[in-house]
Amino acid sequence: MRQVFTTLVPHFLMVLLLSISCNETDKSPLPNRTDAAPSRSAAREDSAASKSTANGTDSVEQISQYIRRMFQDRDGNIWFGTETDGVARYSGRSLDYFTPVEGFSGTSVRGMVQDVRGDLWFATRGGVSRFDGTQFTSWTTKDGLANDQVWCVLLDKSGGLWFGTEGGVSRFEPSTSLRPGSKTFTSFPLPAADLSGAPNVNQSPRLINAIIEDKAGNIWFGSNGNGAYKYDGRTLTNISKKDGLCDDFIQSMIEDRDGNLWFGTRFGGLCKYDPSVSRKPGKSAFITYTKEDGLTRELIWTLYEDGSGIIWIATAYAGLCSFDGASFTSYQQHEGLGNSSVHSVMEDAAGQLWVGTADGVYRFDGKRFFNWTKKNALAR
Repeated sequence: MRQVFTTLVPHFLMVLLLSISCNETDKSPLPNRTDAAPSRSAAREDSAASKSTANGTDSVEQISQYIRRMFQDRDGNIWFGTETDGVARYSGRSLDYFTPVEGFSGTSVRGMVQDVRGDLWFATRGGVSRFDGTQFTSWTTKDGLANDQVWCVLLDKSGGLWFGTEGGVSRFEPSTSLRPGSKTFTSFPLPAADLSGAPNVNQSPRLINAIIEDKAGNIWFGSNGNGAYKYDGRTLTNISKKDGLCDDFIQSMIEDRDGNLWFGTRFGGLCKYDPSVSRKPGKSAFITYTKEDGLTRELIWTLYEDGSGIIWIATAYAGLCSFDGASFTSYQQHEGLGNSSVHSVMEDAAGQLWVGTADGVYRFDGKRFFNWTKKNALAR
């Protein structure tokens, strides 16, 4: 049976933690810079110790060696969230990098959203950062954030921001939290997982890897060992392997155009959940896909649905898969991918598919992938 928690949540919006301690030193004006990389990256380009990548290019030619997330803002800029180089912004004319030197909160970026004001919010290894178009403002545990290791961010329909961290979930309400002297983050209580018998994974029992909002307004949390939680505004419902979920270690979640939820997991492959079936006696709401069904690996980093309804599955060390509702198609180095560890997928406003790997950025022409480097970004 699913567990329903009715006493954990009702007062969470009333539990305010610490005051904003960001001051002018936290808001570092950005330099007027149009170079292709920060000084430390430029220095690396001049180094004779540069490394060759799997696709034969020099690692310094890549946007960054490791692309965790990609996002296109409303102005058409594409942002690349990297593992070691902060965040890079491609405007169509220039490529600019932002790191802690510019006031950014961390070098590793795990999530990006844009709010109604046009501000960009980043989930990073060093806390939360907001970019207002001119400067960055950053928040950490000293401001009430549950943990500085932030793995995901959701902007909900009401404008609230949810951050999944290694210490649990923190909620941020910009309409009140940005006022002088106001509070910052609200703790959203989720049960810690029992990892005593878990495989060798990130041993954080409160880690939340993914947060999404479905069409009905429910907020879903993907946990590290406790499956998924659904919050409908009043109650918290847990869905786990006991209910048919393929694995309790959730890495990624999406809702498709038909209202189905998809769970990419660490050990159990891919799981499709149809909420309407759960109300029909004798029928399972879950369909699980593994290697036997054509999935290249059962460790999934990221899920993405493109404009045509194709589900893209980014795997660890097993390339990229697409699912058209009937069968899987696998894309590997034979199809042009320079690295089989794929971490992010994004379709831009023009319908161009971008893929972030552990060997830089790739673009898809419908059949093959092509490495997209700094030279491509700066070509006139």
